[in-house]
Amino acid sequence: MTAATPTPDHPFVVRAGGPDDADALLALFDERVAWLAARGWTGQWGAEPFSTSDRRVEQVRRRCAESEVRAAERDGRVQAFVVLGDHHDYVPAPDEPELYVQVLVAASGPAARGAGATLLDDAARLAAGRGLARLRVDRYAGNDGRLVAYYRAQGFEPTEPFTVRDWPGQLLVRRV
Repeated sequence: MTAATPTPDHPFVVRAGGPDDADALLALFDERVAWLAARGWTGQWGAEPFSTSDRRVEQVRRRCAESEVRAAERDGRVQAFVVLGDHHDYVPAPDEPELYVQVLVAASGPAARGAGATLLDDAARLAAGRGLARLRVDRYAGNDGRLVAYYRAQGFEPTEPFTVRDWPGQLLVRRV
């Protein structure tokens, strides 16, 4: 829920983001990569901080400048970001107008619980407000499908599995 004032039921303030958020987004990626690596789950994003890769830093900066960025804040700290835009070139082109979730990354602490779901609901409202009937996303399908299960719990349905080199992916759709 986009809220001007947080409430116990909706503790996040959702705001538009942009180029000035690139460093905060990189920091969240670094935090999440470390969390995943500590559990031995390096298949999704590897084990190296995004901020140490010139390619990843440029990718994040470009997305923040060229795509639609939304942030979920709690107590003045960004807990999650979503980046919305065109589909990635490694998945099939859309067969109907859509809003594509390019990136969703959330902090790993308890203050972030629900931030990703809040941003996905916000994206669904944005899509509906633009007359679009769906959100589409592709996600890592390794780690026993944990991430795919998360998206299913958020109302997405799997459509097509795919593989990029040795990276297993799943395309999912959420009707709005």
